Amino acid sequence: MNTRLGILFLLAVSLGGCASVTHKLNPLNWFGSSAPVEKPADLVVFKPVVTVTTRWQMTIGVSDAIAFTPAVAIDAVYVAGVQGQLARINPTDGKIVWQHPAGGKLSAGVGANVDTEFVGTQNAELIAFDDAGKRRWTTNLSSEVLGIPKVSGDTVVVRTEDGFIYGLDAATGKQKWAYQHTLPDIMLRSQPSVLITKGAIFAGYPGGKLVALSLDTGAFGWEAEVAIPRGASQIERVSDVTSTPVADDNQVCAVAYRGRVACFEIHSGNLMWARNASSTAGLTMDDDNIYVSDDEGNVIAFDKAHGTSLWKQKLLRGRHLTAPCRVGDYVAVGDMQGYVHLLALDDGHFVGRAATDGTAIISQPQPYNNELIVQTAKGHVYALALQ
Repeated sequence: MNTRLGILFLLAVSLGGCASVTHKLNPLNWFGSSAPVEKPADLVVFKPVVTVTTRWQMTIGVSDAIAFTPAVAIDAVYVAGVQGQLARINPTDGKIVWQHPAGGKLSAGVGANVDTEFVGTQNAELIAFDDAGKRRWTTNLSSEVLGIPKVSGDTVVVRTEDGFIYGLDAATGKQKWAYQHTLPDIMLRSQPSVLITKGAIFAGYPGGKLVALSLDTGAFGWEAEVAIPRGASQIERVSDVTSTPVADDNQVCAVAYRGRVACFEIHSGNLMWARNASSTAGLTMDDDNIYVSDDEGNVIAFDKAHGTSLWKQKLLRGRHLTAPCRVGDYVAVGDMQGYVHLLALDDGHFVGRAATDGTAIISQPQPYNNELIVQTAKGHVYALALQ
């Protein structure tokens, strides 16, 4: 077993109190496990061509290793912390427009549309708030909410720890449909979100699966194999899709732990190309390429049309990177020590770096104009300007 995989088992007992048990493995182990981890690579000295400065900073509260991702809108940034804090920030100056307790410990967020914000709780609730921070509705689901709630039109889509994906009415919280995917006995502890595009929902699952569902009805469309689990034991066969898929007009792509990065024809699910890779952090896509943060700390660029490997930045090994983010003419990743690294698009060389509070950046940095919004494990939120 890879020593970077934490031996932290969570026992999830079924609602009926039976002996049915699921083992969930912590893949990164930043926060207190005794399992051995690779020493992070020393920071490389380079001459920056991009100056990264902190334009504003605020505090929302600790994350407890949950990947709370800021929701960035045209005129607002929404952030949340594990203790139930929810805030709207003015992205121009970083001032808090409002901040309210959401109620209960949070496990996911923030999702947002034009006038509503959504957070999930560890107590299996999805809660909606209006743009003034007033609670609109609360819906009880089958288990703890995972990942960012995603909204399209009048439907908010949320997934839960027990393998369900729910389609709810965004205005009322009433259930429109539910889809359940069977989960293996052993899987990685993760917070996967779904991708909504072209009237479809794409979701990665433990066991290396990628599924496509109808946004309107939740009806099953197709299932594809991002990875094929291999090994003599159940732990050796763990090969999960733990991050959000990405897509363009023709293809949808995903990456799996101990598996592959693979792209599929968006309508049929037919495999277009695949390359060996292992990632729990995830990937991003632009007009030409796909960028992956792998589990060794490499950032890899692939040509998205054919899967040709274009470059690999190897000097961030062991730094537990976030999923990459395309911002302006650069690729950005955060790391376990609170640094944000900027890489050149053409060959992945370092062009800029910024420090935050020294704690892990777990969630993917979010672009805002020519800036990045990042949230740390300590709960600090930064607007980083690229000059």
